[in-house]
Amino acid sequence: MPTRQITLNDIAAKLNVSAVTISKALRGHPDISKETTKLVKKVAAELGYSPNFMARNLSSRKSNTIGVVIPKIAHHFFSSIIEHIYNYAFEHNYEIILTVSQENAERERKHLQTLLSMRVDGIIISITQETSDPSIFEMVKSRGVPLVHMDRIPITENTNTVIVDDRGGAIKAIQYAIDLGYRKIAHFAGIPSINIGMERLNGYKDALVKNGIEVNENWILQGDFGENSGYNSFMKLYNENNLPELIFTVTYPVALGVYMAAREVGIRIPQDIDIICFGNSEVQQFLFPPLSCVNQHTDKLAAKSMEVMIENIENKDEFEPKHIVIDTDLILRGTCISYNRS
Repeated sequence: MPTRQITLNDIAAKLNVSAVTISKALRGHPDISKETTKLVKKVAAELGYSPNFMARNLSSRKSNTIGVVIPKIAHHFFSSIIEHIYNYAFEHNYEIILTVSQENAERERKHLQTLLSMRVDGIIISITQETSDPSIFEMVKSRGVPLVHMDRIPITENTNTVIVDDRGGAIKAIQYAIDLGYRKIAHFAGIPSINIGMERLNGYKDALVKNGIEVNENWILQGDFGENSGYNSFMKLYNENNLPELIFTVTYPVALGVYMAAREVGIRIPQDIDIICFGNSEVQQFLFPPLSCVNQHTDKLAAKSMEVMIENIENKDEFEPKHIVIDTDLILRGTCISYNRS
């Protein structure tokens, strides 16, 4: 027979106190002494008590749960952010409910509706590359649920945003390459309707113009943020006999596609063509050659997103939307470290 669920009343009977005292102790309420709280938690653990979060949601306005919606999980950038979010949440007594949209706008919408039905205290989201309709986010806000847009953000007003300096990071990468001696620089760009695609493209153009280098539209290839985009863009330029000296990719998966295509046609990196990407990953140091990049600080993105979220949850009536921009830096490995073109 299955074991019966342990309740607050069982712990109360064991310690000969009220269920209200047990409830307060488990929540760390200041009315209960540290000694009593410690004893209650010890007995609860011994009896195998697990809190009923659904019941808590029904009886309280606060569930201490935060929903997170991300486009992908098999991606170092997002998996690193999630790890840092979980750590921050644990330290601040929050639970995380994670959902993955798989770059699908309809799935994203369903995840948001599900999280609302679960009565989460707030939602952190990085939108899909398909997302174009902001109405679902307005609906979330109309329910009084705090919302933080992280990294990829929609065009919307009066919403918390935490992003990296995409434009500034792109400028850093291109300026560094120009200072090495590169002039023929292509950009394998992302989706321009998404902020990271648009801002990284703008930074690329800004750096060229600032240095008196004409923007060659034939060296700007629009794609998405994945490996196939990098592969196809490289092969297009290769087949047109129009390869540049250096390629700046919108993400590191796009750069991986470049590595694959270059190896396939016998183009050497960095001897024949050089490369630098936006975004860091542990994988990059194991490539041959190791890939240089614009580094996004996933720990800071996660911490700031959680910090803004918790502040919004705890100060709803007086809270003003926050707009946080986190700086980037360059990590130099085996590409884009010298100019050796003949």
